[in-house]
Amino acid sequence: MDTDATGDEGRADGRALDRAAMEAAVRLYFEACNKVDRDLFAQCLSEHVVHYLAAGMSGPIAGIDPVVERWGADVRANDSSWAVDAVYADEHSRTAVCEWTAFKPRLGKVLRGAEVYRFDDSGLIDEVRIYYASRRDDTVPVNELEGFPYTERGFAT
Repeated sequence: MDTDATGDEGRADGRALDRAAMEAAVRLYFEACNKVDRDLFAQCLSEHVVHYLAAGMSGPIAGIDPVVERWGADVRANDSSWAVDAVYADEHSRTAVCEWTAFKPRLGKVLRGAEVYRFDDSGLIDEVRIYYASRRDDTVPVNELEGFPYTERGFAT
């Protein structure tokens, strides 16, 4: 990890990983999803990205190419697109949160939710955790992301 003259941690390319850079990466991710553009994905996602999904969505997705395929299939099947509503970022924890709206015209649906993004040392997103604005599912004992290591990360279980 690079440091500047003040000792602040930075990105591998020498630029600081600040809130603006994190927000730009999140917005680029949404542009990549909407355009199904692998080159854009590669500008904001680590090759080792893991995208955790809600239970029942066949997750998690590991790697850029599977992410491109997953969201590309959704765009092709449902004419899906996503809009960024707000981004909140904290450079000290290398984490950003985005509130978003998803449009699925062929299904006649609009979904809302939020995602948590973790950034690696180079300033790329290496983890995405998706949360939908929806009712809890009382038919299951635990409502959580499929495959996410809650205990290992220190989350209450």
